[in-house]
Amino acid sequence: MAVCASSFAAHFNQTFSRDILKPNSVSSQFSWSVDLQTQTKQKLHQELKQVADELRLDVIFNVSKTGGHLGLSLGVVELTVALHFVFNTPQDKILWDVGHQTYPHKILTGRRDKMSTLRQTNGLSGFTKRSESEYDCFGAGHSSTSISAALGMAVGRDLKGKKIHVVAVIGDGAMTAGQAYEAMNNAGYLDSDMIVILNDNKQVSLPTATLDGPVPPVGALSRALSRLLSNRPLRELREVAKVMYT
Repeated sequence: MAVCASSFAAHFNQTFSRDILKPNSVSSQFSWSVDLQTQTKQKLHQELKQVADELRLDVIFNVSKTGGHLGLSLGVVELTVALHFVFNTPQDKILWDVGHQTYPHKILTGRRDKMSTLRQTNGLSGFTKRSESEYDCFGAGHSSTSISAALGMAVGRDLKGKKIHVVAVIGDGAMTAGQAYEAMNNAGYLDSDMIVILNDNKQVSLPTATLDGPVPPVGALSRALSRLLSNRPLRELREVAKVMYT
């Protein structure tokens, strides 16, 4: 089990190119045209940034009409673009926890023209939903179930002898539930190949706001994440990534 933590836009350095625009999805529906078949890293980064920038605008436009969870989805735009670029979905499995941060994921996977029906009767679900898309491999809203589900998928993959990636994206608030810790304990014991991405939204203890204003997160996990994200090697890596991305 590999675990990584992120609280900033995802940046990556790939020498290969892969079409992030999934079949019957962005390539035919988006108002922009992005060609990721490029030989230069600089051009590739520029195009991925364009996808992320316009994806963010699309999320804002649709949520302003339908309502929904705007902040969480805006916080994972770059991460969503990176995951769909690096991994071969839907063969590779990406599980989102909590499920209402998946608006960018829905847009990138063939549902952009239906985003106006988000959270409406007979419209798109506000969460991942298996009957809605083959890219939604696990249906859940709240919370803390992604690691245990991903572990089950990883073990099943191993039993079948398949060669696919299983990725669980979990927020720090969702990490506070006992099921997440139980799953990590089991994953460490079974030692199946899986990836857990911890997305630190500074919401490790809820609520984080009152009528009087924001309330700082408290507790040992919050302090541990703060120390991790403020250590010098990670800060230096972040600055290098920003230079490469701009």
